[in-house]
Amino acid sequence: MATPRILLIHGAAVTSAIWAPVLALLADYDVLAVDRPCLGDMALETEWLAPYAEGAFVVGVSGGATLGLSLASSPVALAGALLHEPAVGSLAPGLLDPIAAAYAADGVAGFGRALYGPRWSIDMAPPGPSRMDRELPMFRSFEPAPPRVGQGLMIVSVGEDSPPIRYASVAALHERFGIATGIVPGSGHFAPQDAPRAFAALIRSTLAAA
Repeated sequence: MATPRILLIHGAAVTSAIWAPVLALLADYDVLAVDRPCLGDMALETEWLAPYAEGAFVVGVSGGATLGLSLASSPVALAGALLHEPAVGSLAPGLLDPIAAAYAADGVAGFGRALYGPRWSIDMAPPGPSRMDRELPMFRSFEPAPPRVGQGLMIVSVGEDSPPIRYASVAALHERFGIATGIVPGSGHFAPQDAPRAFAALIRSTLAAA
């Protein structure tokens, strides 16, 4: 059977450019990294991604992982998914509170630093007016649903260096929905930039298992 396309989905306050280190390590695969429209509506954003995700192996980080969960519970048929540290709503209350506080205090710069850590810089944010006033509420209000029956293998990952609440959020998805879990060595939340080799290796192994 042919290897499915890999769809890379970025989170908030970044563009598809964050995937460059991972793309270089997956040159032997058919890979597509999209720039989301950042519509501020989970249903509309999921609908926009659906044609790209149909039949694909979906890889998302941060908000992109959250959208991967949304796609997995939609009618879109996925070949599988690797989702790194998504938002999980009431399964981990307070997960995004420090990020929201940083945004309130220092705008996009505060948001990016608080969420992604020192490898994030303001030039990684999308050009033009800030979209965070619609992106942040969308991800904070998200509530995960069970993946649709028949979806390919799904793994939710956490960075080895991430704080305990991130581990708890991934464990909650496993406990509630039975989604498998994995760890990205040497990484925090910003896996494509923190540890691209380890993240690419996890993509390869998950895709092979799927």
